[in-house]
Amino acid sequence: MKTQSELLVDAPLGHESAYPEQYDASLLFPIDRMPQRRPLGIVDAAALPFVGVDEWQAFEISWLEPSGRPNVRIGRFTLPAQSPNLIESKSWKLYLNSFNQTAFASEDEVVARMTRDLSAAAAAPVSVELLSVEASSLAGQTMPGECLDDLDVAIKHYTPTPELLTKVSEEIVEETVYSHLLKSNCPVTGQPDWGTVIIHYRGPRMAREGLLAYLISYRQHQDFHEHCVERIFVDIMSRIAPESLVVSARYVRRGGLDINPTRATPDHDLTALPAWPRLIRQ
Repeated sequence: MKTQSELLVDAPLGHESAYPEQYDASLLFPIDRMPQRRPLGIVDAAALPFVGVDEWQAFEISWLEPSGRPNVRIGRFTLPAQSPNLIESKSWKLYLNSFNQTAFASEDEVVARMTRDLSAAAAAPVSVELLSVEASSLAGQTMPGECLDDLDVAIKHYTPTPELLTKVSEEIVEETVYSHLLKSNCPVTGQPDWGTVIIHYRGPRMAREGLLAYLISYRQHQDFHEHCVERIFVDIMSRIAPESLVVSARYVRRGGLDINPTRATPDHDLTALPAWPRLIRQ
C-alpha cells in the first residue's frame, strides 16, 4: 500500500505545469483517501465513523459557445466523503481551465462532462452546479453561533494536540461555535491554507479555551483540507464523546478554488446538513 508521499509523486501540485488549451479529462489526479485515514484509526473504508461531503467552489469556469462567444460561471461541486478518492486541487484547476478554449453545444453538455469526469476520478457520484457570477447566494454573511477568537488563551502548541480538548462538565448542551484562526499547510508545497472552522455538537460541554487552542495547534500541520477536518472530527469524538457532532471548514480560495469539507456523526441526514454561509474572505 502506497503512502501519501508516494501517491503524490506524479501529482501536478508542486510542479510547473503548462495550462491546457483544449478540454482534457485526463488532467484530473485522484488520491486515495485511506492512507491519511488509517493514522486516525479508520481501517475500513466501508465503515467510516462519519458521513459528510466536500463542497468545492470554483471561480474560473469558462467555455466557448459554437459561435466562439465565451460563457463564464461559478461552479459548485459536492463530493461525498465516502468516495474512495479525493481529487488533487491543482489538477482540478487545470482540468477546469481546459474548458476555456473548447466549444460546447450547450451549458447542459458542460455540466454532463464535468459530472462524468469528476465522478470517474472520485469513484463516486459528484454533483455539479453552474451559477451566474451574480449569484447572491455566494455573498459573504455572518456566521451563526459564537466566535471563540477573542478568548484569552496562551498558545504553546502549533501541531495537532488533542489533549487540549477537555470537558467543562457532563452537562449536556447543544451549541455552535466557530473560529477564523484555522491555518494548516499544503502537504506538498508548504503554502498556508487559511480557513474558518465551525463545530456544532450536542453532548458534554467542551472547554472553549482548550478547543480554541486545539484548533490553533494546526498552524504548522501539513495535510489536505479534507484530512484536517476528519482529524478534528475524530479527536473531538475520542476526547469529548458528544452524542452528535458536525465539523465544517470553509477554506479561503487558492488558484480560483475553495474547499469546504463537512463531517458529521451518522445520525445526520446528508441532505439536511447545515448550510453554513459563505464568508467575505472566500
